[in-house]
Amino acid sequence: MKKLLVFIFLGATAPGFAQTLLEQFLSAPTESGFVSSKDGKNIAWVSADRGKRNIVVKTGTDLPRFVTDYPADDGQEISQLAFSPNGLKILFVRGGAPTRAGQNPNPASLADGADQAIYFKDIGNKSAPAKIVSGNSPIFFRDGLKFLFAKRGQIFESTLEINAEPKPLFLARGSNSRPIFSPNGNDVLFTSDRGDHSFVGVYSLISKSIKWVAPDVTQDQLPVWSPDSKSVAFIRMPGTKIGELENFTTGTPFSLMVAEIESGILKTIWKSPGLDGGFAQNYSANPIAWTSTNRILFHSEHTGWNHVFSINNDGSDLKDITPGDGEVESFVVDPTGQNIYFDGNREDINRRHIWKSSVLNANPSAVTAGEGIEMYPTFAGNEVYCVRSSYNAPKVVARIDEAKKLAVPVFPQKLVSFNASLFVKPEAVTFKAADGTLIHGQLFINRTITTKRPGVVYMHGGPTRQMLLGFHYSDYYSNCYAFNQLLANQGYAVLSVNFRNGIGYGRDFRMTKNQGPRGATEYQDVVAAAKYLQGLAEVDPTKIGLWGGSYGGYLTAMGLARNPEIFKAGVDLHGVHDWSFDGQDATNSWGLLKSESELARKSSPVADLSKWVAPVLMVHGDDDRNVNFQQTVDLVEKLRAKNVAVELLVLPDEVHGFLRYESWSRIFTAAKDFFDRKLR
Repeated sequence: MKKLLVFIFLGATAPGFAQTLLEQFLSAPTESGFVSSKDGKNIAWVSADRGKRNIVVKTGTDLPRFVTDYPADDGQEISQLAFSPNGLKILFVRGGAPTRAGQNPNPASLADGADQAIYFKDIGNKSAPAKIVSGNSPIFFRDGLKFLFAKRGQIFESTLEINAEPKPLFLARGSNSRPIFSPNGNDVLFTSDRGDHSFVGVYSLISKSIKWVAPDVTQDQLPVWSPDSKSVAFIRMPGTKIGELENFTTGTPFSLMVAEIESGILKTIWKSPGLDGGFAQNYSANPIAWTSTNRILFHSEHTGWNHVFSINNDGSDLKDITPGDGEVESFVVDPTGQNIYFDGNREDINRRHIWKSSVLNANPSAVTAGEGIEMYPTFAGNEVYCVRSSYNAPKVVARIDEAKKLAVPVFPQKLVSFNASLFVKPEAVTFKAADGTLIHGQLFINRTITTKRPGVVYMHGGPTRQMLLGFHYSDYYSNCYAFNQLLANQGYAVLSVNFRNGIGYGRDFRMTKNQGPRGATEYQDVVAAAKYLQGLAEVDPTKIGLWGGSYGGYLTAMGLARNPEIFKAGVDLHGVHDWSFDGQDATNSWGLLKSESELARKSSPVADLSKWVAPVLMVHGDDDRNVNFQQTVDLVEKLRAKNVAVELLVLPDEVHGFLRYESWSRIFTAAKDFFDRKLR
């Protein structure tokens, strides 16, 4: 064993060895999508094992078991699990959403194509799941014999029969989505997006009619029912003016509205004091709730952090029930309606833990603690569950033991090739950028190695993300974390930098001025991270590389273009390289005006190609729906014309999130080999 470990630490470039080594960091199954039956006796979730996605069910006191058997790493996601009212049946969605052209993700290039479809499974028998109909967002009727779902902007109803012939629940203009049954089961609440405005609608299953709730020129969204089925609460934001563009780097004013369905009486029970809407509602998993105790809960950033607020349905007694410094990403109301359980980084800014707080008294107390990362609290009966990871174990479904402040995995699986003993504990570090801004990061370094080593800076994407001291709760960043660990094991010092524009450090940090296409102010944080590595006694200051995906790919290209004296090699995954290019993709989320085109280009890697000399490995899937593939086409051709050493890994039909395990394996094998050749 000692000889094996020495060999691993020293590294090897043979493809077979590299593949085997990578599996020791990347191959552990991850779990997500937890759901519970109404009575809490049955629970289910999705397990992804080296690209093979399947559903696990636990019934009563029985051991967990797989109820599907999809054997291939085909990139077809499983999501939106829903139990029938009696808890004996499950609906789920397999496949990704189509583009506007109707093309579904098909990263394995399946000859028969791919679809996004709703499947039905009786958990009591061993039969294979039945494909019912193409669509998404399934929810059962109260009788458990029919369900609602969404497709192409309309809401349909269907039976559970194979090849069922669904019929529209109703037909309405706009894109209609998010159907929610009223507590009494007589009505369906939904949102109708009309582009520059949106409506909240109620469809009566009794009268077969639609009633629009206080229609306005505004964007009305995220409606929820009152416990008595007589009223709804929703978020109202301004409609889109002529020429107005989406800009996620700023906020928008919003109001919390309550409407009585029968009378049509509408009340504004709270208005944000500033531009506090947008991120709080769009990023959160469940941004608004109406409790059984008649309190309305909602997210807002007006205190400087994304928090949960509680208010009476008449607008009185507003309270921040998650006070203090720290981001809240999701919450769930307990069965009594008296408390919420929420996740966040309060008192542990480099991790996430679960907290409990009274809906009325705002007295947060820790439910989990320690070196783990716990996210997405949810209930099954009176039991609290979450997903949990640590520095050497990816996320799994766990049951929370409140007395011990522990989250215990529900389904411990035997790991064949994953090796937790090879991981190092990442170290929390801080350093200052050139303008004095304090930046946080995680340092991956194997201190049993005594020789000088290369340094690598890693940048996450988003940019509204935060890397943590352990496996991330996002599959994409969980994989990136694993690769940083592999590099550390192989004798690199890796610094993962949480640059400004990211989350976890408050609204001002996330909404910093002159970011991205308006000045790239966050790039100085990347330079500061590199200089921090250069200052470590363990690091060879002449051998600094960098890598990242999406926004991290953009910053990787910036480093190679702007500071060749620092960065000697880079791995750029689907980065933005020219902000002035209107690719009808993520670049359009910044609200860039034509008058800002020159600034956008100056804030891009393509503006500094005259200085680019370092080798680069560029990776992109050509079905990327977030960053246009042409961003890579353009930069590669320009670098080739300059005789810059460009290595390229194109993944036909892969999307932005790299849906296949094989894709991640190919990317990291190539990246490891690239850094070994260019930085050793």
